[in-house]
Amino acid sequence: MRIALVHYHLRRGGVTSVLLHQARGLADAGDEVLIITGEASGEDPGIPVTVVEALSYDQNPEGESAAADTAGAALADALIAAMEARWGSTADIFHMHNPLIQKNSALLPALKILGKKGVPLLLQNHDLAEDFRPKVYVSREDYPENCHYAVINSRDYSFLLRAGLKPGGLHLLPNEVSPIQGVEGRERKRYLYPVRAIRRKNIGEALLISLFMPKGMTLTLTLPPTTGRDKTIYRYWVDLARELDLPVEFEAGLSSGIGELFGSAYGIITTSVKEGFGFSFLEPWTTGRGVIGRRIDYVCRDFEEGGIRFNSRTNGSVSQYSDLQIPMDYIAIPVFKRKLEQTITDIYRAFGLDLPDYPIKLLEQYFFSGETIDFGRLDEELQAGFIRIIASNETVFRELAALNPFLEGLADWRPDEELIETNRQHVGRIYGRERITGLLRSIYQSVRDTPVNQRISKSMLLELCLDSRHLFLVGVG
Repeated sequence: MRIALVHYHLRRGGVTSVLLHQARGLADAGDEVLIITGEASGEDPGIPVTVVEALSYDQNPEGESAAADTAGAALADALIAAMEARWGSTADIFHMHNPLIQKNSALLPALKILGKKGVPLLLQNHDLAEDFRPKVYVSREDYPENCHYAVINSRDYSFLLRAGLKPGGLHLLPNEVSPIQGVEGRERKRYLYPVRAIRRKNIGEALLISLFMPKGMTLTLTLPPTTGRDKTIYRYWVDLARELDLPVEFEAGLSSGIGELFGSAYGIITTSVKEGFGFSFLEPWTTGRGVIGRRIDYVCRDFEEGGIRFNSRTNGSVSQYSDLQIPMDYIAIPVFKRKLEQTITDIYRAFGLDLPDYPIKLLEQYFFSGETIDFGRLDEELQAGFIRIIASNETVFRELAALNPFLEGLADWRPDEELIETNRQHVGRIYGRERITGLLRSIYQSVRDTPVNQRISKSMLLELCLDSRHLFLVGVG
């Protein structure tokens, strides 16, 4: 098959890595692959690349719809020209990554034109803008109809089915997980959080956990963020760690390779409150390291269905927690309520919706019906205030440990080598290149052979995603 793999850019990052893995797997399987992008990386991926500059991020994504339609027609022509220059005709499959987020106002009009011209479309979504991400929500355009869609987790699959798509036109497509080669022989004195420290990675919670680590251990974060607001929040955490003399190391990935960092890691930690696929729950096993920290249920359930286990059955240690409970007595409840209500109000307004009564009522019932609250629900200001309390108050420190088995047992946590090896094998078998490429090619066959008549109800998708019970203040963006 002739496959066009398409994305706004090839800058280093998660979606780019996924696209390149797909491209190389398909090429190894004998398919003809062309990468079409708005911005090349300067590195040779070993796959033919065509740059269509009109595909890159908008400078003004809120432009007028009429202008977007005109730009869309021009973009569609440029994409067709790129394929024809390569093959003399359009591709057998046009596979676009993350098309439903507002990064290029001409894209959706262009995709609709390609669909009408008979180009077989597969639109793969790594993120849903409806999932508390109003800044990238496409408010004026309907999503393309009568084409195939793909998602990377079963929660999004369920949401899109309920929003109008059909099983024959919606595909669950996990990402390939490439093994990480750790450099062995190093002293293992780190709990490694291998992450770019953006807001939803919940860095404050990682700092809190560092207070419960065994003496001599360091919490190591690998990369700083690259965008404005995330940079400001990140500096806030760097300053707090210095103020409290926490055993935390920042930006280790700028001076050491990932193999060295994994090699010196005792365990891999994650405190993220929101993920699309969840590489952080799978990659560590490939390099012989266990994963501990905050569980994201909708992500981890997918992996558990494939045989991955997260808690040891032999040594009784607690490796995951779904929430980290702190006593309500130690946070300013009126301030927290005001922040929650203001956030949900701002989110609805940003989506162009009137705020009904029930989201606020759900917040009251779900967040304030007990004597504790999940630390991950707080914003950075409230998180930092509580960290200062436990860093200086032994009584509160012990109270928090008693409430949270993960924290209480962290000093005694030990890697379960049998579990690590079993999970390593499962990851290789289920998420390795051979299986994922085979699944991708099977989906392409469906796209070619199975016409679909379907559309997404944007209003229904918004209603499904905007469940205030799933609101994390650090997860909004």
